[in-house]
Amino acid sequence: MERVLEYIRAGDIYQANFTQRFLAERRDGLDSYALYRRLRAISPAPFAAYLDCGPRLRIASASPERFIRLSAAGEVETRPIKGTRPRYADPAADAAAAAELVASVKDRAENLMITDLLRNDLGRVSRVGSVRVPTLYGLESFASVHHLVSVVTARLRPGLGAVDLLRAALPGGSITGAPKIRAMQIIDELEVARRGAYCGSVAWLGFDGAMDSSIVIRTLSITPDTVIAQAGGGIVADSDPADEHEEMMVKIRAQLRALGEERA
Repeated sequence: MERVLEYIRAGDIYQANFTQRFLAERRDGLDSYALYRRLRAISPAPFAAYLDCGPRLRIASASPERFIRLSAAGEVETRPIKGTRPRYADPAADAAAAAELVASVKDRAENLMITDLLRNDLGRVSRVGSVRVPTLYGLESFASVHHLVSVVTARLRPGLGAVDLLRAALPGGSITGAPKIRAMQIIDELEVARRGAYCGSVAWLGFDGAMDSSIVIRTLSITPDTVIAQAGGGIVADSDPADEHEEMMVKIRAQLRALGEERA
């Protein structure tokens, strides 16, 4: 993380989404679909997905994040997440955590950077003047976390479709950084392993041209020998390593519980 901060101080980037990978040995007899159902029960999410990619990879995702939705009429929506706080059983503590998140200058700045990046991505394939931000820093609460979520909308240009939209926006701004290409180069340099399916996108495309897609976070990748979990967060100039580590552990808690490996 210190190297990311050095790049920020040098002016290379404003933000990078830096992640850490957790590996567990796959136990004999592990049922990957049962593991997905357990993860989904622990952490219900609007973009949960299970993918059987063959004997060498299965993906169990409990993602809360929409990447891009495209309607048959050409209406586009993306919902970047930046800003996280844990949920609490005590209502007063839970409300205080949510209020602190909404008021956080750092988290709002992170969210704004990525919202602006996505405005730019969508603008490349959208009708001139159609890009809007109807919601900025909206609070959304899930089973184990509160998030700040913004909403960016647009109208796709005539003659373009879902594939053009994905080409303009992949990979998602919330899991790369700003500027996107330089952030990706730094991530490639500093992260110790390739992300694989993690931080990619799961999508469906309809015969009418409609599409919806997720960002593949809060996910377990199951291989013949290993189960992989990964989490991270947006690093900005005033990020504190201890706080970023705590946020990462909040994000990965459900995956560790599903594996039965949580120590807390």
